[in-house]
Amino acid sequence: MAWGRGAATVARTDGGTTRPRHVAIIMDGNGRWATERGWPRLVGHRRGAERVKQIVRACPDLGVDWLTIYAFSTENWKRSTEEVLGLMKIFRRYIQREAEDMSVEGVRMRFIGERGRLDRKLQDLMASIEARTAGNTRLNLTVAVNYGGRDELLRASARLAERIARGDVATPTEADLADCMDTAGHPDPDLVIRTSGETRTSNFLPWQAAYSEYEFTPTLWPDFTPDHLATILDRFGLRDRRFGGA
Repeated sequence: MAWGRGAATVARTDGGTTRPRHVAIIMDGNGRWATERGWPRLVGHRRGAERVKQIVRACPDLGVDWLTIYAFSTENWKRSTEEVLGLMKIFRRYIQREAEDMSVEGVRMRFIGERGRLDRKLQDLMASIEARTAGNTRLNLTVAVNYGGRDELLRASARLAERIARGDVATPTEADLADCMDTAGHPDPDLVIRTSGETRTSNFLPWQAAYSEYEFTPTLWPDFTPDHLATILDRFGLRDRRFGGA
């Protein structure tokens, strides 16, 4: 299915409240959550992975059809070797363990980001999960791994330049560039949530979120429950989205 730029994807719940169908989340605060308790940062990342499972399972009942989560950014490689290796181990274990259950529950899982720097076995695992869940429709889960918005735009521009050079594109449009993005074929997010109280967008979906609403919550990601999500989704219904109009 093709989606237009800035297309409205909101749906109404039975109660008449407008809720977003595509939610993107910057899952921040795992390390801080652990540090505040005197535990290693990786404990927070493991707890955060468990929280992902709960949020994913809650989304369909909350009217969310698309969920995009920021798991590992291109900037995260700057962290200590121990933390990076630990994060990759947690990520591999999580998707390997949860993929079958998610498939049974009707979740389609896809990954965005530059995969070349990832371990070959991890790349193969990601590809196999995408193929295995391709027919599922209850929830579209997109996981951003080694993702950076500027990097994605750079790679997309290179793909578009190749298409222009081949003569496939004569006069490039926004739609042509969007078709070269990692998220080609995905609707733009209606709502972007960042946990932990930080108010930065951190290079997450800068093209796709041009007209998204933002919600910054002080709750750290390991403490972010489906009830927190439901409250934020309810608030979304009070916003007047004009997409640049008067």
